[in-house]
Amino acid sequence: MKKQWWQEEVVYQIYPKSFQDSNNDGIGDINGIRSRLDYLSMLGVTMLWICPIFQSPMDDNGYDISDYFAIAPEFGTMDDLKHLIEEAKQKGIKIILDLVINHTSDEHAWFQEALKDPNSKYHDYYIFHKGNELPNNWRSVFGTSVWEKVEGRDEYYFHSFGKKQPDLNWENPEVRNALYEMVQQWLDFGIAGFRVDAITFIKKDLSFESKEADGADGLVKCTKTCRNQPGIDVFLKELKEKTFDRYHCVSVAEAPGVQYDELEDFIGENGYFSMIFDFKHADLDVASGSEWFKRVDWQIKDLKQRLMTSQMAIQKVGWAANFIENHDQPRATSKYLKEYAHHKDAITMMAAMYFFLRGTPFIYQGQELGMVNAVRTNIEEFNDISSIDQYHRAIQEGFTKEEAIHFINLRSRDHSRTPFPWTKDTYGGFSQHTPWLNMTQGYETINAQSQIHEQSSVFTFYQKIIALRQYSRYRDCLIYGDIQPIETQDDVIAYQRSTSKETILCYFNFTNQKQDVEKYKAFDELVLNNLSSMEIQEDRITLLPFQALMFTVK
Repeated sequence: MKKQWWQEEVVYQIYPKSFQDSNNDGIGDINGIRSRLDYLSMLGVTMLWICPIFQSPMDDNGYDISDYFAIAPEFGTMDDLKHLIEEAKQKGIKIILDLVINHTSDEHAWFQEALKDPNSKYHDYYIFHKGNELPNNWRSVFGTSVWEKVEGRDEYYFHSFGKKQPDLNWENPEVRNALYEMVQQWLDFGIAGFRVDAITFIKKDLSFESKEADGADGLVKCTKTCRNQPGIDVFLKELKEKTFDRYHCVSVAEAPGVQYDELEDFIGENGYFSMIFDFKHADLDVASGSEWFKRVDWQIKDLKQRLMTSQMAIQKVGWAANFIENHDQPRATSKYLKEYAHHKDAITMMAAMYFFLRGTPFIYQGQELGMVNAVRTNIEEFNDISSIDQYHRAIQEGFTKEEAIHFINLRSRDHSRTPFPWTKDTYGGFSQHTPWLNMTQGYETINAQSQIHEQSSVFTFYQKIIALRQYSRYRDCLIYGDIQPIETQDDVIAYQRSTSKETILCYFNFTNQKQDVEKYKAFDELVLNNLSSMEIQEDRITLLPFQALMFTVK
């Protein structure tokens, strides 16, 4: 594919509520991010993705927007954001924001007008159904029916997610044009683009017919009827033509439900978006990403298969947004490394494995420190509405309260949302006030202060791999090179990156045992080793426990 500027970025995702509190109210904010730009520059990232900072009642922590043109007071002001963009630019760091256009908050002026007057134009900005009975048996992503009764009227409104997040009616061209104008205004403000939230939900099955139930509640997942439905291409083409194309900006799609044979439409030469997140590896531990109690016993070979299948499919048509953590996922250390979640060699090995896949790497805040999951003992300790729903659904499906808490501790979105541990001090230097969400246990040892000047820390390793990708003589191969899986035993993930001028072999041992792999090309130069030694013989490579080894070949 044609080279694009955003392929060379290293993106750092910030959950503003939990990154840094500048005014000691227990909530992170824009000026908190500004105060940590030196840290981000030291790490080496080139772009920040900031989760929603818009005005919101915060039912879903900002993904329920009540005003697209206002900053939530707890996060700061528009001037604060302008200063952040300017100061970040001086350090060579671009900024992208979340674009949430499948739904708004029920407190948005449009929805309030729709409720006030069913004859107003804003009533058709959302999806309503007249009657006294639920229109169908579809279940929202956050549990319970997608339909919520309008108080005082024989009418329901539709929400794919929380009941305070009514879906916009994308069938209405006036809605679409209003959203396009909003997007253009933000791009004019100076941001470099967007991460586009839940975009495959904007088209619904307009028959609104009930389907066969898939749960004890008698409901069926709305992902079968509201995600990536036929006809969505019309909306996505129009969105691209009227916004992204006009600014040469980057657009990163959260697009669950897209099949590999559809990728060309989404990220091909004329695709709707610059790149796409593929969640198949992220959901390998559950039968369904939205039903955490349906556990799957997975092995490293399954992770390898999903990653490599994804890489090969995306390589054919476009570009990947590579990640192992985000604001909707548990910590990768706890999830993928299990009992070795605190093992530094295992953490750095896994970091290198995903970081040098073909695509733009995304780092989630705290990932560069090797943060692990928190452990909560009762449901009252959780903030995430999805976690609370999953707890009650698990009990409804016949599990005990103890089992339900276990499932939530494995998958809760709160794990990645706990305050960032800057120091070992009270509240980790995040704030001097009790934070909005409890800290992750062990922050006294896993924190930025203890790692930034430690040569063997996880943070220092992330600095190293970022510099290797961005500035070393291997950068063209590591950024633009093709990828090809290398056949190895089940517990080793291996691939090669190659251009017409160079080939780099990459091996990652996910076990605490030595692993022999066949050496089918002659060793030339060492590119990366997360350990201090290596064993390379004439006919084979002996990977040490949790070793990441990358080298060029003759």
